[in-house]
Amino acid sequence: MDLSGTWRAVAADDQLRRSAVGMHFDDSEWADIQVPGHWHANPNFADSNGPLLYRTNFTADQPDADQRAWIVLDGVFYQADVWLDGAYLGDPEGYFFPHSFDVSSLIRLGDEHVLAVEVACTPQASHKGRRNITGVLQQWDAADPDWNPGGLWRPVRVETTGPVRLDRLRVLCRDVNDARAHLRLHGRLDSDAPRSVRIRTTVDGVVTAEIEQSLARGINEVDWNLDVDNPRLWWPLSLGAQALTDVQIDVVVEGVISHSRSVRTGMREVAMQDWVWSINGERLYLKGANLAPTQLDLAAADPQMFRRDIELARDAGLDLLRVHGHIAPPALYDAADELGMLLWQDFPLQWSYARDVRRRAVAQAQEAVFELGHHPSIITWCSHNEPAGATVELNQPEHSWKTATRYLFRQQAPSWNKNILDRWVKRAFEKADDTRPTLAHSGVMPNVPEFGGSDSHLYFGWYHGSERDLPAFAAAFPRMVRFVSEFGAQAVPPHHEFIDTTRWPELDWDTLEQSHGLQRAMMEAHVPIDAYATFDLWSEATQRYQAMLLRHHIETLRRLKYHPSGGFCFFMLNDSSPMISWSVLDHQRAPKLAFHAVVEACRPVIVVADRLPSSVKPGEGLAVDVHVVNDLRQPLVDAVLRAHLRWATGEHDWTFVGTAADDGCTRIATLQFVVPDSPGQLWLDLTLDAGSIAAATNRDQTLIVQ
Repeated sequence: MDLSGTWRAVAADDQLRRSAVGMHFDDSEWADIQVPGHWHANPNFADSNGPLLYRTNFTADQPDADQRAWIVLDGVFYQADVWLDGAYLGDPEGYFFPHSFDVSSLIRLGDEHVLAVEVACTPQASHKGRRNITGVLQQWDAADPDWNPGGLWRPVRVETTGPVRLDRLRVLCRDVNDARAHLRLHGRLDSDAPRSVRIRTTVDGVVTAEIEQSLARGINEVDWNLDVDNPRLWWPLSLGAQALTDVQIDVVVEGVISHSRSVRTGMREVAMQDWVWSINGERLYLKGANLAPTQLDLAAADPQMFRRDIELARDAGLDLLRVHGHIAPPALYDAADELGMLLWQDFPLQWSYARDVRRRAVAQAQEAVFELGHHPSIITWCSHNEPAGATVELNQPEHSWKTATRYLFRQQAPSWNKNILDRWVKRAFEKADDTRPTLAHSGVMPNVPEFGGSDSHLYFGWYHGSERDLPAFAAAFPRMVRFVSEFGAQAVPPHHEFIDTTRWPELDWDTLEQSHGLQRAMMEAHVPIDAYATFDLWSEATQRYQAMLLRHHIETLRRLKYHPSGGFCFFMLNDSSPMISWSVLDHQRAPKLAFHAVVEACRPVIVVADRLPSSVKPGEGLAVDVHVVNDLRQPLVDAVLRAHLRWATGEHDWTFVGTAADDGCTRIATLQFVVPDSPGQLWLDLTLDAGSIAAATNRDQTLIVQ
């Protein structure tokens, strides 16, 4: 029975907790509120930070003698206390997995019932000492800081089962080949009494295995393995088809099915070594982006919105989305499975947490595997994003040496978050799921306690340095570019109705910084506001700068394919709300110029030359290496490369013929020339022709100055 619909709600207090949870309380003066929903979406509670007390009346048939009844809350943001007919059921915590309560005895007392739920979602006022495991859905620099996601955001229902309920189910594919797939299954069974049951496993409609299992009263943890012959393999979109397999588990008590669960999974094997991932034994250079929440009001998001984000990433030429700092609704993972988009799944720990969060974080990491482990699209877990608060510390004018010093110290010094919390959460993931690699954290530099470090967040051209600094940095510190999971720059979105542009240049800068994410000091350093006569010119300049940075960073990292780079995730694909942010798609999914730059830089085959200096002088000698990056699984044989150099008073051409290796980066030629004595623009155009297999072009330019 689905209890979704119109409930009643009011701000909670101690008196209401005592009097308003029973059956006979009059809640007619309370405000109507929708479940599922977030209370900030309701005008009556748009400014509330809770807690709120919810109530609903319902009628339910009494279960048969051999049946059990359950109240199931599919999504609570973030903590709750639950009563049925005035009887206290429990205090669930955690937003992304269901919470269930056995109400068999209470339901049998009558047909009319009242469910009361007090929901709390305490604001996270700082990037330090956080307590809610809500990640970027609270207090994030790329979303509306006033949004509170509190509420019953997924359905609430009454479920009826037999005497044994399959409370949780985990289905993991450990290894696979053309002949056999090995599945590891785990069930959490809740039995009303000691008894023996039969656990039946059905794969794509065919009963594959049955096991006898003795259960004690209460919760029982049961593991079993299953081999599937001649499996249909699941592949990411660039490597093959996305064959999906239905697995159903029936718990049979005395010949009758007591409870069933089913999941859709994919037969595939994941491995990672030296930050290079492989799927089913095929290595794959990962071109990716960070995915923000599809929208802040997750409860109101249509499933097609999540699918659209996956499709837009696919259209951009990406293989991977990093689900940044949150766990999304199920529709996102279903779409990724169907479309072959790989997912890096962050656990919703973002920045620094109080010490009392450890036990809860470990428990919720295990729940994450129960909820998501069967999805073949997920290839890694990441326990914690930026435990040292990297971008928060760097969100200062770049000339602040004190900020830089403090940031470097935080990166190197041991900390409770980085060295204790993250390792506990990592172990929890590894214990629950040994079929995928698990990262302890993201954005941690190599250091003495953990020499290998993690993936890198390199914001050249935004938080530090110049957008031209990445190639030299990569050459000097190759360990730092093994996998760069964040880089980018902010730009004004196409839809900017939230900005009163008529006041240019005297905009409401404070509101843009506080509510819409603008990092003005950084923007001034790279796209100075006073250099543009109109808002439109400045807005376009921010988009051009972002596009240029992403294009050249992606080209640089792709030239380092497998030596040492295993891939990248730029920051970021989308906005969750009206923002001036690092996204390449705004909150209405209108593309910025950078989206088109990403499309070009992420094509399966690109031709790219060493970047020309920003300016050159006549008579200066240059040698420019030209590479072809080929992600195809076949070499480009006898490919023709044409290079065309032109300036105001002349031009020069080169032609080369060679072979570009499959799934690799090949240096095709070195162009050597002397800068002509002709002040003005100097252009270098590249064209690659590999017949019917591939074609690519590229352009760079510099300025000849006396």
